Amino acid sequence: MTTSEEQEKERGRDLDRGGARVHAFRDDALGDHDAVGLAEAIRRGEVSAAEAARDAAARVGAVEDRLHAVQVHVEVPAYRSGPVGSLTGVPTFVKDNTDYRGLPTGHGSAAFAPRTARRHAPFARQFLSTGVTVLGKTRMPEFGFSPTTEYEDAEPVRNPWHTGHSAGGSSGGSAALVAAGAVPIAHANDGGGSIRIPAACCGLVGLKPTRGRVVPNAQGRQLPIDLVTDGVVSRSVRDSAAFLAAAEQHWRNPKLQPVGLVEGPSRRRLRIGFVRDSPNGVPSDADTRAAVTETAERLERLGHTVEPVEMSIDPRFTPDFLTYWGLLSFLIGVTGRTLGTDFDRRRMDGLSRGLRETYVRDWQRTPGVVRRLRRTREPYAAAFRGLDLILSPVLAHTTPELGHLNPAVPYDTLIERILAYVAFTPVNNVVGTPSISVPATHTTPDGLPVGVMFSGRPGAERTLLELAFELEADAPFRGIRDV
Repeated sequence: MTTSEEQEKERGRDLDRGGARVHAFRDDALGDHDAVGLAEAIRRGEVSAAEAARDAAARVGAVEDRLHAVQVHVEVPAYRSGPVGSLTGVPTFVKDNTDYRGLPTGHGSAAFAPRTARRHAPFARQFLSTGVTVLGKTRMPEFGFSPTTEYEDAEPVRNPWHTGHSAGGSSGGSAALVAAGAVPIAHANDGGGSIRIPAACCGLVGLKPTRGRVVPNAQGRQLPIDLVTDGVVSRSVRDSAAFLAAAEQHWRNPKLQPVGLVEGPSRRRLRIGFVRDSPNGVPSDADTRAAVTETAERLERLGHTVEPVEMSIDPRFTPDFLTYWGLLSFLIGVTGRTLGTDFDRRRMDGLSRGLRETYVRDWQRTPGVVRRLRRTREPYAAAFRGLDLILSPVLAHTTPELGHLNPAVPYDTLIERILAYVAFTPVNNVVGTPSISVPATHTTPDGLPVGVMFSGRPGAERTLLELAFELEADAPFRGIRDV
């Protein structure tokens, strides 16, 4: 390393201590392209898939010592030299809870030594069918339980907009790399908000598809309620739309109407309900309320009808969801040796242990919890009577500083903070409905993004994407270099 490079890295570390903006954009094969634009450049022969992979790896290397977003690299990426899918040659990463042949799957946990996967998970195969080039795996909080990607004894994933703040979770590593411009698109999945939360924190588009829209997770099918859906985080609406259309070419659920390729706004005007505070009474902070209010005003200016709506969710929803989350931690503690023979549940972090221990005390509630959670679809459907979509915050308050939600925080304090933060997203996971996080025009006083969320009925991805396209066209989403 040259002296100037050493000085630059040290300057970056000094800035990180006070909070810095970090990005990897430069004049190379990736340029300012989103995934669709890069794939088109590769098809036209302007750049090659090999050049895109090489330059993306260099971008990752330029920011990784400040973002800490990568779990493991692929030594020799298997890029495609000819057309395979609509995203052929686009460099990307897979989240570390999904098997990718030849790489270990660690689930963000220090409780075991991960084994190398011998085959791709079904979703990894679907993801690869789009033509992407996988460069490695991104970091995540332990087993995806936390809305921030932080650890008790390791560097957190840092938000590229301000490295003193959280990048969200559980797909925080993916969101950090995409927002920083290291790659245009990355794998994410969502069991309680884990696509939409990091998208909101990092100023990205994050679509959680309808349950069953993409290849289902094998573990989820064995649970009473399958919460987790796979997808991506991206910097543009068209990238999320292109991914979904390409994924349908590999596998489509015959029980759902196909989405197809959504390429822009619809002329249809919608009736949109909006809420600013959680249906269970968690109030939103001033910046979050301002983001939702300004978005509602924009929608009305664009000709949509916007009206307040109430979602009368059972007041027991939050403790019930927490109990169900604890059940998942309990099951991991029981079956952990399938992940690694050295698995020791005592080495799970404070959040995982607290969830498990709380569940052990309350396990008798499980049948009632599952029954009530399943019934959530009834008030959810009732709220949509006469409406096409519902606008809400993604989170109850703006992106916290690192440490606020760290798993080393005493469990009772930590869970209180999490419940005061993640107050909107879990309903869609329980009901299985689609929702999308998009950046609002409103930002925090120090320039951090604020996301707003649109939710729909089952199968409403096309409507969600069309509206997101319209908002993006009306006021292009601010990128990390725009400020």
